[in-house]
Amino acid sequence: MARRTVTPDAYRRVTLLATAALGFIMVTGGAVRLTGSGLGCPDWPNCDEGRLVAPFEFQPMIEFVNRCVTGLVSIAIILAVLGSLRRSPRRRDLVWLSLGLVGGVVAQIILGKFTVKYDLDPKFVMSHFLLSIVMVANAVVLHWRACQPDSGPSRPLVAGEVRWLGRLVVATTALVVFLGTVVTGAGPHGGDEKARRLDLSLHRAAQIHGLTVILLLVLVLATLAVLRRSGAPAAVQRKGTVLLGVLVAQGAVGYVQYFTGVPVLLVGIHIAGAVTVWSAALWFFLGLKGRAVAAEVAPAGDAPRREELVAP
Repeated sequence: MARRTVTPDAYRRVTLLATAALGFIMVTGGAVRLTGSGLGCPDWPNCDEGRLVAPFEFQPMIEFVNRCVTGLVSIAIILAVLGSLRRSPRRRDLVWLSLGLVGGVVAQIILGKFTVKYDLDPKFVMSHFLLSIVMVANAVVLHWRACQPDSGPSRPLVAGEVRWLGRLVVATTALVVFLGTVVTGAGPHGGDEKARRLDLSLHRAAQIHGLTVILLLVLVLATLAVLRRSGAPAAVQRKGTVLLGVLVAQGAVGYVQYFTGVPVLLVGIHIAGAVTVWSAALWFFLGLKGRAVAAEVAPAGDAPRREELVAP
């Protein structure tokens, strides 16, 4: 019986599903914290001692549903791994990147156990979120690689100064996300009313976080200006514009939530926005290169074949 293979187009859809699933569970994990349900299931992997399924009560069910979502994310990642092994042609980079997601899930399970064991200590909660951010980065790179042609050298689409600006944008975005977790660790939504908080001034932490957001905004604007001045490809400029749009929206939500007493709904939107900004920054940076593929093969004796650079 012939072994079924996965087409490159089908595998691209699988990697997009895995990326979306990882972003979704970050939002549902935020819902657990924002509803004070972090210790709704005080045991791991059972909800409670000797009980796998949560009782039909609000907070235990919120936490239990989030654990079920983890199972769905695991299925999406398993599909990404199996798809990379069945993809035709098989590519080593896709196999290793998909296996990286498996390692992330295992690490999250272990970290989740310690987060519950130590009663939502903010350092563990922060680590939980930051590990999710790393997994999203892995998934975004996997999806981008899956969108690239299977052959042809990777070539820069922009000047060297833009690539350096792109690195600064990603690094600053990572700093913004990290400082956002510090603000969260010092803030009022700890996942449980008895959960410890970081011994920091929330006002000062929010100020520093806001300053790095402004720095990131300036960097993105400067990068867009250089892109336009240098005549960069329209696809690259479009990715930069998308990044600018989601960053401005995220900054607006952040300032509104701060001046309105950090309402739960806006915090949830802000969590989703953080995932979106991080993904957009990575997608922009990855799109500064493209892989050259043959666009047209000329018959014998005619002009040499043309090549075009592909950047999803």
